[in-house]
Amino acid sequence: MRQQQGGTLLGFILGLIVGLAVALVVAVYVTKVPIPFMNKAQSRNAEQDAAEEKKNKDWDPNAPLYGKNPAKPAAPAEPTDTAPPTSATGEDKKTDDPLGDLARAKAGADPFVYFVQAGAYRSEPEAQAQKAKLALKGLASAVSEREQEGRTVYRVRLGPFDSKDDAEGTKKKLDSAKIESALVRVQR
Repeated sequence: MRQQQGGTLLGFILGLIVGLAVALVVAVYVTKVPIPFMNKAQSRNAEQDAAEEKKNKDWDPNAPLYGKNPAKPAAPAEPTDTAPPTSATGEDKKTDDPLGDLARAKAGADPFVYFVQAGAYRSEPEAQAQKAKLALKGLASAVSEREQEGRTVYRVRLGPFDSKDDAEGTKKKLDSAKIESALVRVQR
């Protein structure tokens, strides 16, 4: 009978070397083989990446608030007479909101609830900072999260207000404090 020589240490070292070689082969194979069900689209070039980065850099989460005018609204105009015009008989109030006037006439009450939006931000810390600025001015606001065009937007809103006049009064306070804001109308 022949006696075995070499010992445990030699076996451990050989096993370690074989294991590392197998791991290296598997790692090379995995990085070279395409992953199934993932990214079947063509790879993007540098020009497309630059265009996407520019689009995201200039993206304005407040753009839907500007209405039909794609540019940012100009500085708020000087306050004018805020009383809505009335008819000669003084019966119905007419405002610059014909849809709201029609809905109020049919329902007898305002079918909308109003908010004053003091901004929409890409990150929650920016929205919380705006909320804190408003709190320092004595205005209570809330941050709400919303998906918009595939991106998460954090909106800072004051309200809800049951009447448009109350919301406009708050908006004027923000305008006088040089804080950009927009009146938002939501159906009840």
